[in-house]
Amino acid sequence: MTALELINVTKQYTADSALAVDHISLTMNKGEILGLVGPSGCGKTSTLRLIAGFERPDSGTILINARAVTGTNWVSPEKRGVGMVFQDYALFPHLTVRQNVAFGLKGQSREKIKDTTEYLLRLIGLSDMAERYPHELSGGERQRVALARALAREPVLLLLDEPFSNLDADRRALVREQVRAILRSMNATAIFVTHDQEEALFMCDRIALLNKGRLEQLAAPESLFHQPASRFVAEFLGHTDFLPGEVQSEGVLTEIGLIPQRMALPLGAQVELVVRADDVTLAADRDSKSLILARHFKGAMNVYRVRLPSGRLLHSLQPHTLNLKPGTPVRVWYNAGHPLACFYNGEAARVEE
Repeated sequence: MTALELINVTKQYTADSALAVDHISLTMNKGEILGLVGPSGCGKTSTLRLIAGFERPDSGTILINARAVTGTNWVSPEKRGVGMVFQDYALFPHLTVRQNVAFGLKGQSREKIKDTTEYLLRLIGLSDMAERYPHELSGGERQRVALARALAREPVLLLLDEPFSNLDADRRALVREQVRAILRSMNATAIFVTHDQEEALFMCDRIALLNKGRLEQLAAPESLFHQPASRFVAEFLGHTDFLPGEVQSEGVLTEIGLIPQRMALPLGAQVELVVRADDVTLAADRDSKSLILARHFKGAMNVYRVRLPSGRLLHSLQPHTLNLKPGTPVRVWYNAGHPLACFYNGEAARVEE
Protein backbone atom coordinates (compact mmCIF):
# COMPACT_ATOMS: atom_id res chain seq x y z
CA MET A 1 0.00 0.00 0.00
CA THR A 2 3.03 2.30 -0.09
CA ALA A 3 2.77 4.91 -2.85
CA LEU A 4 5.96 6.86 -2.16
CA GLU A 5 9.14 6.39 -0.15
CA LEU A 6 12.04 8.79 0.26
CA ILE A 7 15.17 7.31 1.80
CA ASN A 8 17.83 9.73 3.01
CA VAL A 9 17.33 12.07 0.03
CA THR A 10 19.60 15.12 -0.35
CA LYS A 11 19.92 17.96 -2.83
CA GLN A 12 22.47 20.78 -2.98
CA TYR A 13 22.29 23.21 -5.90
CA THR A 14 25.79 24.72 -5.60
CA ALA A 15 28.95 23.60 -3.81
CA ASP A 16 28.93 26.57 -1.42
CA SER A 17 25.18 26.58 -0.67
CA ALA A 18 23.32 24.89 2.15
CA LEU A 19 21.50 21.64 1.44
CA ALA A 20 18.12 22.45 -0.10
CA VAL A 21 16.95 18.95 0.90
CA ASP A 22 18.82 17.56 3.89
CA HIS A 23 18.63 13.77 4.28
CA ILE A 24 14.84 13.52 4.17
CA SER A 25 13.21 10.15 4.72
CA LEU A 26 9.45 9.59 4.68
CA THR A 27 6.80 7.14 3.50
CA MET A 28 3.24 7.78 2.34
CA ASN A 29 0.41 5.36 1.71
CA LYS A 30 -1.94 5.04 -1.23
CA GLY A 31 -5.03 7.21 -0.88
CA GLU A 32 -3.26 9.58 1.50
CA ILE A 33 -3.04 13.37 1.17
CA LEU A 34 0.33 14.49 2.50
CA GLY A 35 1.21 18.13 3.07
CA LEU A 36 4.71 19.54 2.60
CA VAL A 37 4.69 22.65 4.73
CA GLY A 38 7.18 25.22 5.93
CA PRO A 39 8.44 28.77 5.50
CA SER A 40 9.89 30.07 2.23
CA GLY A 41 13.19 28.38 1.41
CA CYS A 42 12.56 25.35 3.64
CA GLY A 43 12.92 22.83 0.79
CA LYS A 44 9.31 21.86 0.10
CA THR A 45 9.29 22.78 -3.60
CA SER A 46 12.74 21.22 -4.08
CA THR A 47 11.43 18.00 -2.52
CA LEU A 48 8.43 18.07 -4.85
CA ARG A 49 10.67 18.58 -7.91
CA LEU A 50 12.83 15.63 -6.87
CA ILE A 51 9.76 13.41 -6.60
CA ALA A 52 8.48 14.60 -9.98
CA GLY A 53 11.86 13.98 -11.61
CA PHE A 54 12.50 17.61 -12.55
CA GLU A 55 15.67 17.48 -10.41
CA ARG A 56 18.07 14.65 -9.60
CA PRO A 57 18.97 14.02 -5.95
CA ASP A 58 22.65 14.09 -4.98
CA SER A 59 22.13 11.03 -2.82
CA GLY A 60 19.37 8.84 -1.45
CA THR A 61 16.59 6.88 -3.10
CA ILE A 62 13.05 7.70 -4.22
CA LEU A 63 10.57 4.87 -4.77
CA ILE A 64 7.17 5.36 -6.43
CA ASN A 65 4.81 2.41 -6.19
CA ALA A 66 7.73 0.38 -4.78
CA ARG A 67 9.83 1.11 -7.90
CA ALA A 68 13.12 2.99 -7.58
CA VAL A 69 13.11 6.02 -9.91
CA THR A 70 16.49 7.57 -9.01
CA GLY A 71 20.17 6.70 -9.27
CA THR A 72 21.07 3.96 -11.73
CA ASN A 73 17.33 3.26 -12.07
CA TRP A 74 16.58 6.82 -13.19
CA VAL A 75 13.05 7.21 -14.58
CA SER A 76 12.13 10.35 -16.52
CA PRO A 77 9.23 12.53 -15.27
CA GLU A 78 6.73 11.43 -17.91
CA LYS A 79 7.24 7.75 -17.05
CA ARG A 80 6.87 7.98 -13.27
CA GLY A 81 3.08 7.86 -13.17
CA VAL A 82 3.06 11.28 -11.51
CA GLY A 83 0.53 14.05 -12.24
CA MET A 84 1.30 17.71 -11.57
CA VAL A 85 -0.96 20.66 -10.82
CA PHE A 86 0.89 23.97 -11.06
CA GLN A 87 0.31 27.36 -9.41
CA ASP A 88 -0.61 28.97 -12.72
CA TYR A 89 -2.84 26.05 -13.86
CA ALA A 90 -0.85 25.64 -17.17
CA LEU A 91 -4.01 25.11 -19.22
CA PHE A 92 -3.88 25.33 -23.00
CA PRO A 93 -5.58 28.66 -23.83
CA HIS A 94 -6.63 27.54 -27.34
CA LEU A 95 -8.39 24.39 -26.07
CA THR A 96 -11.82 24.17 -24.47
CA VAL A 97 -12.39 22.81 -20.98
CA ARG A 98 -13.33 19.45 -22.49
CA GLN A 99 -10.25 19.39 -24.72
CA ASN A 100 -7.94 20.36 -21.84
CA VAL A 101 -9.27 17.51 -19.70
CA ALA A 102 -9.03 15.05 -22.59
CA PHE A 103 -5.47 16.10 -23.47
CA GLY A 104 -3.93 13.74 -20.93
CA LEU A 105 -5.79 10.79 -22.46
CA LYS A 106 -4.05 10.80 -25.82
CA GLY A 107 -3.40 7.26 -27.03
CA GLN A 108 -6.56 5.89 -25.40
CA SER A 109 -9.55 4.69 -27.42
CA ARG A 110 -12.12 7.28 -28.48
CA GLU A 111 -14.72 5.68 -26.20
CA LYS A 112 -12.33 5.68 -23.23
CA ILE A 113 -11.46 9.35 -23.81
CA LYS A 114 -15.14 10.32 -24.01
CA ASP A 115 -16.23 8.34 -20.94
CA THR A 116 -13.33 9.50 -18.76
CA THR A 117 -13.66 13.12 -19.84
CA GLU A 118 -17.39 13.20 -19.15
CA TYR A 119 -16.90 11.54 -15.78
CA LEU A 120 -14.24 14.07 -14.74
CA LEU A 121 -16.29 17.03 -15.97
CA ARG A 122 -19.17 15.85 -13.78
CA LEU A 123 -16.80 15.25 -10.89
CA ILE A 124 -15.45 18.81 -10.98
CA GLY A 125 -18.91 20.26 -11.59
CA LEU A 126 -18.13 21.86 -14.95
CA SER A 127 -20.12 19.77 -17.43
CA ASP A 128 -22.13 22.85 -18.40
CA MET A 129 -18.91 24.78 -19.11
CA ALA A 130 -17.23 22.08 -21.19
CA GLU A 131 -17.11 24.20 -24.36
CA ARG A 132 -15.71 27.31 -22.72
CA TYR A 133 -12.08 28.38 -22.96
CA PRO A 134 -9.80 29.00 -19.95
CA HIS A 135 -10.05 32.81 -20.22
CA GLU A 136 -13.83 32.48 -19.74
CA LEU A 137 -13.43 30.74 -16.37
CA SER A 138 -12.80 32.00 -12.85
CA GLY A 139 -9.55 31.13 -11.10
CA GLY A 140 -11.26 28.42 -9.06
CA GLU A 141 -12.82 26.88 -12.17
CA ARG A 142 -9.46 26.86 -13.95
CA GLN A 143 -7.94 25.15 -10.93
CA ARG A 144 -10.54 22.39 -11.09
CA VAL A 145 -9.91 21.90 -14.81
CA ALA A 146 -6.17 21.59 -14.15
CA LEU A 147 -6.91 19.02 -11.45
CA ALA A 148 -9.19 17.01 -13.76
CA ARG A 149 -6.57 17.01 -16.51
CA ALA A 150 -3.96 15.68 -14.10
CA LEU A 151 -6.35 13.01 -12.76
CA ALA A 152 -7.34 11.88 -16.27
CA ARG A 153 -4.14 9.85 -16.61
CA GLU A 154 -4.89 8.03 -13.33
CA PRO A 155 -1.52 8.91 -11.80
CA VAL A 156 0.01 6.88 -9.02
CA LEU A 157 0.80 10.16 -7.30
CA LEU A 158 -0.58 13.67 -7.76
CA LEU A 159 1.61 16.66 -6.91
CA LEU A 160 0.03 20.04 -6.16
CA ASP A 161 2.43 22.99 -5.84
CA GLU A 162 0.79 25.93 -4.02
CA PRO A 163 -2.37 25.29 -6.08
CA PHE A 164 -4.46 28.05 -4.47
CA SER A 165 -1.87 30.83 -4.31
CA ASN A 166 -3.42 32.77 -7.22
CA LEU A 167 -6.92 32.83 -5.71
CA ASP A 168 -8.34 35.60 -3.55
CA ALA A 169 -9.16 34.79 0.08
CA ASP A 170 -12.92 34.35 -0.42
CA ARG A 171 -12.53 31.99 -3.38
CA ARG A 172 -9.60 30.12 -1.83
CA ALA A 173 -11.58 28.57 1.04
CA LEU A 174 -14.31 27.33 -1.29
CA VAL A 175 -11.95 25.90 -3.92
CA ARG A 176 -9.85 23.99 -1.43
CA GLU A 177 -13.02 22.33 -0.09
CA GLN A 178 -13.96 21.38 -3.66
CA VAL A 179 -10.49 20.05 -4.46
CA ARG A 180 -10.31 18.02 -1.26
CA ALA A 181 -13.71 16.47 -2.02
CA ILE A 182 -12.58 15.59 -5.55
CA LEU A 183 -9.36 13.97 -4.32
CA ARG A 184 -11.32 11.97 -1.73
CA SER A 185 -13.89 10.79 -4.25
CA MET A 186 -11.08 9.52 -6.50
CA ASN A 187 -9.16 8.00 -3.58
CA ALA A 188 -6.22 9.93 -5.02
CA THR A 189 -2.75 9.86 -3.50
CA ALA A 190 -1.55 13.45 -3.39
CA ILE A 191 1.24 15.65 -2.07
CA PHE A 192 0.13 19.16 -1.37
CA VAL A 193 2.75 21.93 -1.03
CA THR A 194 1.80 25.09 0.82
CA HIS A 195 3.21 27.67 3.21
CA ASP A 196 -0.30 28.26 4.59
CA GLN A 197 -0.69 26.31 7.83
CA GLU A 198 -4.49 26.62 7.94
CA GLU A 199 -4.69 25.17 4.44
CA ALA A 200 -2.47 22.25 5.39
CA LEU A 201 -4.43 21.48 8.57
CA PHE A 202 -7.65 21.36 6.52
CA MET A 203 -6.42 19.51 3.42
CA CYS A 204 -4.04 16.84 4.66
CA ASP A 205 -4.12 13.47 6.41
CA ARG A 206 -0.54 14.02 7.56
CA ILE A 207 1.80 16.98 7.41
CA ALA A 208 5.56 16.96 6.86
CA LEU A 209 6.90 20.21 8.31
CA LEU A 210 10.24 21.21 6.81
CA ASN A 211 12.83 23.65 8.12
CA LYS A 212 16.05 24.54 6.29
CA GLY A 213 15.79 21.39 4.20
CA ARG A 214 15.24 19.08 7.18
CA LEU A 215 12.13 17.19 8.19
CA GLU A 216 11.19 18.59 11.61
CA GLN A 217 8.10 16.44 12.16
CA LEU A 218 5.74 14.19 10.21
CA ALA A 219 2.39 13.64 11.88
CA ALA A 220 -1.39 13.97 11.62
CA PRO A 221 -2.58 17.59 11.83
CA GLU A 222 -3.93 17.19 15.38
CA SER A 223 -0.71 15.63 16.65
CA LEU A 224 1.43 18.23 14.95
CA PHE A 225 -0.63 21.05 16.46
CA HIS A 226 -1.02 19.71 19.99
CA GLN A 227 2.21 17.68 20.31
CA PRO A 228 4.93 19.60 18.47
CA ALA A 229 8.26 17.78 18.49
CA SER A 230 10.33 20.97 18.47
CA ARG A 231 10.06 24.64 19.34
CA PHE A 232 10.15 25.45 15.62
CA VAL A 233 7.06 23.31 14.98
CA ALA A 234 5.23 24.96 17.88
CA GLU A 235 6.14 28.44 16.62
CA PHE A 236 5.18 27.72 13.02
CA LEU A 237 1.73 26.34 13.81
CA GLY A 238 -0.91 28.40 15.49
CA HIS A 239 0.32 31.91 16.37
CA THR A 240 2.08 30.62 19.46
CA ASP A 241 3.12 32.27 22.72
CA PHE A 242 5.56 30.67 25.16
CA LEU A 243 4.97 30.87 28.90
CA PRO A 244 7.77 30.00 31.36
CA GLY A 245 6.92 27.83 34.32
CA GLU A 246 8.29 25.67 37.12
CA VAL A 247 7.38 22.01 37.51
CA GLN A 248 5.61 21.25 40.78
CA SER A 249 3.91 18.14 42.11
CA GLU A 250 0.44 19.26 40.99
CA GLY A 251 1.37 20.87 37.70
CA VAL A 252 3.36 23.76 36.28
CA LEU A 253 3.40 27.05 38.18
CA THR A 254 3.31 30.03 35.82
CA GLU A 255 2.74 33.76 35.93
CA ILE A 256 -0.99 33.21 35.25
CA GLY A 257 -1.35 30.51 37.88
CA LEU A 258 -0.97 26.74 38.18
CA ILE A 259 -1.44 24.80 34.97
CA PRO A 260 -2.80 21.45 36.24
CA GLN A 261 -0.73 19.00 34.23
CA ARG A 262 1.86 16.74 35.82
CA MET A 263 5.12 16.54 33.92
CA ALA A 264 7.56 13.63 33.70
CA LEU A 265 10.30 15.96 34.91
CA PRO A 266 12.08 16.70 38.20
CA LEU A 267 10.37 19.08 40.62
CA GLY A 268 11.68 22.58 40.13
CA ALA A 269 12.54 22.06 36.46
CA GLN A 270 12.20 25.25 34.41
CA VAL A 271 10.04 24.73 31.33
CA GLU A 272 8.22 26.60 28.57
CA LEU A 273 4.56 25.95 27.87
CA VAL A 274 3.06 26.44 24.41
CA VAL A 275 0.09 28.78 24.81
CA ARG A 276 -2.25 29.73 21.98
CA ALA A 277 -4.98 32.35 21.97
CA ASP A 278 -7.76 29.85 22.68
CA ASP A 279 -5.91 28.37 25.67
CA VAL A 280 -6.36 31.35 28.00
CA THR A 281 -9.26 33.59 28.92
CA LEU A 282 -9.50 36.94 30.62
CA ALA A 283 -11.80 39.31 32.46
CA ALA A 284 -11.57 42.93 33.55
CA ASP A 285 -10.01 43.21 37.01
CA ARG A 286 -8.85 46.62 38.21
CA ASP A 287 -6.61 45.02 40.84
CA SER A 288 -4.61 43.09 38.23
CA LYS A 289 -1.26 44.23 36.87
CA SER A 290 -1.86 42.57 33.49
CA LEU A 291 -3.01 45.06 30.85
CA ILE A 292 -4.77 44.94 27.49
CA LEU A 293 -2.40 46.37 24.87
CA ALA A 294 -4.54 45.88 21.76
CA ARG A 295 -7.78 44.41 20.49
CA HIS A 296 -7.98 42.94 16.99
CA PHE A 297 -11.54 42.55 15.73
CA LYS A 298 -12.02 39.29 13.78
CA GLY A 299 -15.76 39.43 13.19
CA ALA A 300 -17.28 36.85 15.52
CA MET A 301 -14.21 36.99 17.79
CA ASN A 302 -11.75 39.48 19.28
CA VAL A 303 -8.06 38.68 19.70
CA TYR A 304 -6.55 40.54 22.66
CA ARG A 305 -2.84 41.16 23.17
CA VAL A 306 -2.10 41.23 26.89
CA ARG A 307 1.05 42.30 28.71
CA LEU A 308 1.70 40.34 31.89
CA PRO A 309 3.41 41.97 34.91
CA SER A 310 6.76 40.50 33.76
CA GLY A 311 6.36 42.22 30.39
CA ARG A 312 5.69 38.94 28.57
CA LEU A 313 2.93 39.03 25.95
CA LEU A 314 0.03 36.60 25.63
CA HIS A 315 -2.89 36.55 23.22
CA SER A 316 -6.46 35.61 24.10
CA LEU A 317 -9.33 34.74 21.74
CA GLN A 318 -12.65 36.01 23.10
CA PRO A 319 -16.24 36.43 21.83
CA HIS A 320 -17.01 39.71 20.08
CA THR A 321 -19.40 40.48 22.94
CA LEU A 322 -16.41 41.02 25.25
CA ASN A 323 -15.20 44.50 24.35
CA LEU A 324 -12.26 45.70 26.43
CA LYS A 325 -10.30 48.83 25.62
CA PRO A 326 -6.48 49.02 25.52
CA GLY A 327 -5.17 49.90 28.96
CA THR A 328 -7.82 47.85 30.78
CA PRO A 329 -6.39 45.77 33.68
CA VAL A 330 -7.39 42.13 33.28
CA ARG A 331 -7.05 38.83 35.08
CA VAL A 332 -5.69 36.06 32.84
CA TRP A 333 -6.06 32.34 33.49
CA TYR A 334 -5.65 28.93 31.84
CA ASN A 335 -8.82 27.58 30.21
CA ALA A 336 -7.60 25.16 27.52
CA GLY A 337 -9.30 21.96 28.64
CA HIS A 338 -6.32 19.93 27.41
CA PRO A 339 -2.62 19.61 28.31
CA LEU A 340 -0.31 22.24 26.85
CA ALA A 341 2.78 21.21 24.92
CA CYS A 342 5.86 21.72 27.05
CA PHE A 343 9.57 22.15 26.32
CA TYR A 344 12.43 21.44 28.71
CA ASN A 345 15.90 22.52 27.63
CA GLY A 346 14.52 22.96 24.13
CA GLU A 347 13.17 19.38 23.93
CA ALA A 348 9.51 18.27 24.02
CA ALA A 349 8.61 17.01 27.50
CA ARG A 350 6.08 14.28 28.30
CA VAL A 351 2.91 14.94 30.26
CA GLU A 352 2.16 12.19 32.81
CA GLU A 353 -1.18 10.40 32.43
